[in-house]
Amino acid sequence: MPAPPVARKKEVWAWSLYDFANSAFTTLVVTFIYGTYFTGYMALGTDATGARVPDPELGTVLWSRGVAVTAIVVALLSPFLGALADRGGARKRFLLATTVICVAGTAGLYFAEPGEVMQALVWFVLANIAFEMGQVFYNAYLPDIAPQSQIGRVSGYGWALGYVGGLLCLAIALFGMVQPEVAPFGLDKATGEHVRATNLLVAGWFALFSIPTFLVLREVQTENKPRLGALLRQSFGELKETAREIRHFRQIVRLLVARLFYNDGLVTLIAFGGIFAQGTLGFTIEEVLMFGIVLNVMAGIGAFGFGFLDDKLGGRTVIFISLGLLTLASVLAVATTSKAVFWASGLLVGLAIGPNQASSRSLLGRFVPDDKETEFYGFFAFSGKATAFIGPLMLGILTDAFNSQRVGVSIVIVLFAIGAMILTRVDEAEGIRLSGRVDAPPAA
Repeated sequence: MPAPPVARKKEVWAWSLYDFANSAFTTLVVTFIYGTYFTGYMALGTDATGARVPDPELGTVLWSRGVAVTAIVVALLSPFLGALADRGGARKRFLLATTVICVAGTAGLYFAEPGEVMQALVWFVLANIAFEMGQVFYNAYLPDIAPQSQIGRVSGYGWALGYVGGLLCLAIALFGMVQPEVAPFGLDKATGEHVRATNLLVAGWFALFSIPTFLVLREVQTENKPRLGALLRQSFGELKETAREIRHFRQIVRLLVARLFYNDGLVTLIAFGGIFAQGTLGFTIEEVLMFGIVLNVMAGIGAFGFGFLDDKLGGRTVIFISLGLLTLASVLAVATTSKAVFWASGLLVGLAIGPNQASSRSLLGRFVPDDKETEFYGFFAFSGKATAFIGPLMLGILTDAFNSQRVGVSIVIVLFAIGAMILTRVDEAEGIRLSGRVDAPPAA
């Protein structure tokens, strides 16, 4: 019997470094620094004397709408752009373009001062859309660089290295820019410039550490590439053909429908965890950053360790375990008034986030045919965003209606439960069999 194929180390490292590079964006911008800063300081209202003061409740509502706009745009664009990349052999070029846009948008956040909420939201939404679209093209490389027997651990490597990158960048921001009594480089603390400057750090980090990805990973080779007009028509045709043949991909459909819900809960939890800690439990921004560091350590451990479990027990089982941990953590966070209990819930969230995301990615990689990777990862992004505006939007609505972030955050528990119920319908063995990929070697 021939030895099972193995992943090529150079390509795995180059691919994983992109996770290391781009995780700084989600960690610092979306979750722990800029999102918290925006909701706490960017939106201004008036006090009883008529003076302009920060309005955290308004900031939470505006931020939730920015996240919701991102979700809608990504849901609409991702399947088509995925098909376009497959048909045109443009996966790597699309990844480069979205990376450049995300880096530029992130840098732009530095220039929006308190009160300039529309400028800040435009830069954030632009960067966030580019980030999410880049994930379509990046994830699509996974089935090509990892064989079936190792796809779980390779996906886990990427997520684990991503959390290491987010952790290191967060530590630099915390100890080098936010926490010192005297801000470095003459940054003005009175206008929050020392916090806004962390966006420049993120932009530079993303740009620098993504370089190996573009030097090592190869463009998908497509013979007789059509002209743009024909390519657009063929891409639409490819989507229609997939829709007609959807019954042949029923396990993919079930997985993606389940992910519509549980990923919505996860996105909401990630986007508003730091905001909830600050607004409801009274965390300072320094405490939020320390919380983020610990969360990233646990997430890296979870993603790495559960990657091997994924290859042994299957991605579906690992997703179930992660959803159980996330639900328990969410119940604890919503119910408690204790910072210590909230810290415990955060450790559970950290342990579960990486395996949930990594195993969702690897499970789809086991199911997709080898000529439709980017298209189906476009649908993967769609499943992550088509309803992902519901969680942030409902959180904003419930927070506004009850004047309570605690009530708003409770929506994630419902979303996790619905996703888990639908996931029970996924047959992993059948999905692998229908893909035609059973332990195929990495693409040459």
